[in-house]
Amino acid sequence: MAERTALESLIEMGFPRGRAEKALALTGNQGIEAAMDWLMEHEDDPDVDEPPASPLGHSLGHEPPSYGGGSPEGPGSAKVEEKPPLSEEEKREQTKRMLELVAQKQKERGEREQREAVERERQRRRQGQELSAARQRLQEDEMRRAAEERRREKAEETAARQRVREKIERDKVERAKKFGGTGSQMTSPATEPGPVPSSPSQEPPTKREYDQCRIQVRLPDGTSLTQTFKAREQLAAVRLYVELHRGEELGGGQDPVQLLSGFPRRAFSEADMERPLQELGLVPSAVLIVAKKCAS
Repeated sequence: MAERTALESLIEMGFPRGRAEKALALTGNQGIEAAMDWLMEHEDDPDVDEPPASPLGHSLGHEPPSYGGGSPEGPGSAKVEEKPPLSEEEKREQTKRMLELVAQKQKERGEREQREAVERERQRRRQGQELSAARQRLQEDEMRRAAEERRREKAEETAARQRVREKIERDKVERAKKFGGTGSQMTSPATEPGPVPSSPSQEPPTKREYDQCRIQVRLPDGTSLTQTFKAREQLAAVRLYVELHRGEELGGGQDPVQLLSGFPRRAFSEADMERPLQELGLVPSAVLIVAKKCAS
């Protein structure tokens, strides 16, 4: 029969019998080419060698049982015409065609797999490029955020320094108002020549009058401050200048200081703070020493 010839041809081409029978059954015995297409398409299936589910009352290779004990050729039944068997030459020719068909199918499958591999590689490269671009964008965003953070910190630091400078200026103005407001009134009488006590060792009042006084202040850490003041300014102005410009050694600019003269040794009191520099004998220049003021 034709089915049996197709089965034998598939077996001769190297396909297992069970797999060939399954291919013929699932393709409805439509010929070798349809069976080969199925075999090439499903050769990697894990259940390719499992027998197919046969319909009830029929199994591959077995005819359904006949009832009545008669032959298949009963009254009214058509006679099944059997095809003559193929000759050896026809079998070889058919085998050759089948082998060429198998080679063609394998070639087509190889080309298809190659195209799929090329497409997968193209997709992999595209995904790699997209991932690299996304990583680069992320790094650029991080660098931009870091730069913005540094600019923000720098702006805050500049603003903080500006606030400190403004506070120092306000404190300077307040201290000047507090200690220098009455100083002009108190020092105005000193501009008038007062009575000169009689003393045999005193020079005649013909010595030069100085309008300015150069004061050098030595701090406890060894450094010094030098500033020029008006001769009529109070000693409190010098103390204010020292408190505004001294370092952190003396208590962070908050603790009051005491001024001492070098030679002769003298500690200036609070009453001396309201006296002019020329009255205290610090004109035209003098050296003062800074010490912490002891709390009473």
